Amino acid sequence: MKRLYILFFFLYCVNSHAVAQKARMRDYGIVTGVMQPGPLNAITDVKGVKIGHVTLIKGKEIRTGVTAIIPHEGNIFREKVPAAFWAGNGFGKLAGSTQIKELGNIETPIILTNTLSVAAGMEGLITYTLSQPGNEDIKSVNAVVGETNDGGLNDIRGRHVKPGHVLEALKEAATGPVAEGNVGAGTGTVCFGFKGGIGTSSRVLPESLGGYTVGVLVQTNFGGVLQIAGVNVGERLGRYSFMKQLHAGEIAQKDAISGLMPSPDGSCMIVIITDAPLNERNLERLAKRGMMGLARTGGIASNGSGDYVLALSVAPGNLIREYATATQPPSQTYTPTYLHNDECSSLFMAAIEAVEEAILNSLFAAETMTGINGNTVESLPAQTVAGMFNN
Repeated sequence: MKRLYILFFFLYCVNSHAVAQKARMRDYGIVTGVMQPGPLNAITDVKGVKIGHVTLIKGKEIRTGVTAIIPHEGNIFREKVPAAFWAGNGFGKLAGSTQIKELGNIETPIILTNTLSVAAGMEGLITYTLSQPGNEDIKSVNAVVGETNDGGLNDIRGRHVKPGHVLEALKEAATGPVAEGNVGAGTGTVCFGFKGGIGTSSRVLPESLGGYTVGVLVQTNFGGVLQIAGVNVGERLGRYSFMKQLHAGEIAQKDAISGLMPSPDGSCMIVIITDAPLNERNLERLAKRGMMGLARTGGIASNGSGDYVLALSVAPGNLIREYATATQPPSQTYTPTYLHNDECSSLFMAAIEAVEEAILNSLFAAETMTGINGNTVESLPAQTVAGMFNN
């Protein structure tokens, strides 16, 4: 046993991309759902998926960043990924979405950043794609970039994210544990009135249901009434959207947390990746379930919220090769293998559970942050929340 520990420690140390894991929801003894998470309980439990973050924290005003999601290790433009998206509420920006809807695939990695840095995200992705070996002759790139607005803590008008930061996040992308909380595109975000951020989770189906993995990564920046495992946590903590209007004239509970009540507006970017062989139609159905996972946390998809779900399949053999390569001649057809509709229900359930837990992980991992104009957003009081379940 001692030898195994030493070996594990050695492997961890020599991995230059090792991530210092912050406490997550399950570390506090709180479990949601009934399906089994993957070994990392992260989107990177899906083989080949890589995540990279660039976090920008400078002075008193810059609190933003970039998160890069690379679906597989090949040339994504040459080996496109079946994909679909769903807008739970469309008050936001998801660059590249119309081509996803039209063609049913993506041809770049996915970049998440802040609202006013979508153009920088596209510029970085275009540069990245043009520079890939084998892409010397391409003249069109459909860059996929999503966002949430971090203007409460970040000098968003300063547009501090540059294309170079996007390239850096792509370069740093790696398999293995995923940093959560105040990192990358989640650096300056707010969720349910507490510090939000990046969160991730996964579910692995038993062999009797196909043995597939469903991984999720979220960028949380929205409001509502926080619920965890069926407990109305937002109400118990005395912090939820419309609280003042709903209880005008009443005295707040003595144990209520002081601070600004959460706005109902905001956004959530949800990325679901699975190794199950799904076509774009069933991927859209999978994406719709992402909003059900958000609803289980108490999110309301308000009028001012941009809630988008991207769903991808990286099933071996189903990548879309439209161009000739050095080893493969051009072909007018391809013969993918797809699951029957009846086989999708367990994947729907897995996606709902993983989205719910990813959102909650983003809250548990985040830390109190002070940003522009001295605005401070407190972290979720994890120990207090845990006490609601462990008493």
